[in-house]
Amino acid sequence: MKKLLGAIIALVVFANVLSSGYVSAEELPRDETLYVGGGLWSQPNNFNPLTPWAAVTGTIGLLYETMFLYDPLNDKLEPWLAESGQWVSDNTYEVKLKEGLKWQDGKPLTAEDVKFTFDIAKENGGVGWAPIWDWLSEVKVVDDRTVQFIFSQPHYEEWTYWLYNIPIVPKHVWESIEDPISYANTDNPVGSGMYKLYKTDEMRAIWIRNDDWWGTKVFGKPAPKYIVYVIVYSNNVALSMLVKGDLDWSNFFIPGVPDVKSTYNIVTWYDDKPYHLPANTAFLFLNTQKEPLNNPDFRRALAYAINPDEIAARAFQNQVLPAKPSGLLPVPVFEKIKAKDLEEKYGWKYDPEKAIQILDSLGFKDVNGDGYREFPDGSPMKFEIIVPYGWTDWMEMIRIISEQLASVGIRAEPKFPDYSKYWEDLTKGTFDMAINNFGSQVYATPWQWFNWVLYPDVTPVGEPSYSGNWGRYKNDRVIELLELINTEKDENKKLQYYRELQEIMLKEVPAIPIVYNGAWFEASPAHWTNWPTEKNPYAYPISWNNYWQMGGLKVLLGIKPVKSTTSPAETGTATTSQPAETSQTTTSSGEGGGICGPAALVGLAVVPLLLRKRKR
Repeated sequence: MKKLLGAIIALVVFANVLSSGYVSAEELPRDETLYVGGGLWSQPNNFNPLTPWAAVTGTIGLLYETMFLYDPLNDKLEPWLAESGQWVSDNTYEVKLKEGLKWQDGKPLTAEDVKFTFDIAKENGGVGWAPIWDWLSEVKVVDDRTVQFIFSQPHYEEWTYWLYNIPIVPKHVWESIEDPISYANTDNPVGSGMYKLYKTDEMRAIWIRNDDWWGTKVFGKPAPKYIVYVIVYSNNVALSMLVKGDLDWSNFFIPGVPDVKSTYNIVTWYDDKPYHLPANTAFLFLNTQKEPLNNPDFRRALAYAINPDEIAARAFQNQVLPAKPSGLLPVPVFEKIKAKDLEEKYGWKYDPEKAIQILDSLGFKDVNGDGYREFPDGSPMKFEIIVPYGWTDWMEMIRIISEQLASVGIRAEPKFPDYSKYWEDLTKGTFDMAINNFGSQVYATPWQWFNWVLYPDVTPVGEPSYSGNWGRYKNDRVIELLELINTEKDENKKLQYYRELQEIMLKEVPAIPIVYNGAWFEASPAHWTNWPTEKNPYAYPISWNNYWQMGGLKVLLGIKPVKSTTSPAETGTATTSQPAETSQTTTSSGEGGGICGPAALVGLAVVPLLLRKRKR
């Protein structure tokens, strides 16, 4: 411990020069400026809300706002731009907007802007929510504050997701843009949010508070006048900035935080392990189009051979939880549909002897005495497990998995291709085994999670498919169940469909859940206080793309400057004015994300390792 603290102190001194550039280039009042990192990985030069995957984090949330927020801590859909939302018939959803909404240029935000936001997606297939028009017939303006969505075939689960993910854009600005898809929107973009774009450079996006924000009367004024969102490529620099108070809000995985958090008063969600809330499920995807991985009994044997507890400890310093066989995240939206009896009946736990028993019964034996099993016909059997090079936590994960599989006679060699090769093999199905979590995050509906893990419309091997189910598992009943859940309004029927989906996954083992990747959150108390924690759980504290509307905005309304001598009302930290739960009845049914992916594991005094973008 003393050696580790010594290394940290040395790094603080060494990295001071490296990190100083983040705070000195722009002279901003420190007690009014919030420094954030963890969701920006390239020069901030795209603020186009129509292509959310390419936009700088904060484009949706800080600048452009959604009709609703989603609170994953309480599983509630909360009105934001909307005052209310409800199904007024089986195929019509009506939204009533709040009074007094306005754009940052002072023009009113009305139902016409909402209609335009959807219509522009109908006319431009490259808009992120364009597929909604496969089942949406019409967007009808009733009056300035009321809009109705009329569906040809309501997709209740998908609609819940889009309610908190579609950013409303100003018609008077975007209707004159000739190519809305490629438009970078960097020149004084006009949104409705609590912050405006102030300036950018190669390493930062700087936001300035919109002191004329419509929401101040409803939610209060966010305390930070400026938000400086920084790129930080090195774990060592990120940790140095955090302990020095130069980084206020970190959404990086930072190795060593469990060892030093008490020394430097670093705030994490939990005081003890796992320190972080869960964000997504990291799966070991198995290519079900290759033998013997197409055999569910063989896949089950692999599941018995893998020890998630050891992986969580060695690869993540216990900053993650080992996954259960269902893979369903331990959060409220999943807990209420989780079939624990089925998991007990059809699940598994680490049991290498059971794995050996299954493999022997299937005829996979070591016939040449080299310590590894062969196919029943005596031919060699060898697999590769892939993760991108540089993603050091995942690299360590598959090294451990390789060791564990070797202990039962399975040769699975860890491979570390560059990201582009990894992505190509993953999307084309030309791999054996791969770790991935790009779409298994927290959603407002479990359907979205299942639809990614078991995505039904995968292409044949060799043709790219980008929506999950990398192992290309196929099951006609899964396809039926996903459709039934999405189009069923009765919650009791949905629960039965979810139960059947879980039984199929537990019996068939299309992919093996390994760990629940963390919603990485570390905060410095040097300049800002009242951070959300387990003891003060007012917000999900993540600033990644598509997470502002899941808690990040509420953090801005909740934190307070340490040096503040004014009352909460004067600083605008109106924690009693958080969004109310929507009146709609489908809040339990409903990216990024996310999203968040692997973390880096390395000794803090060793060479700096690169953090990397969390791809979806």
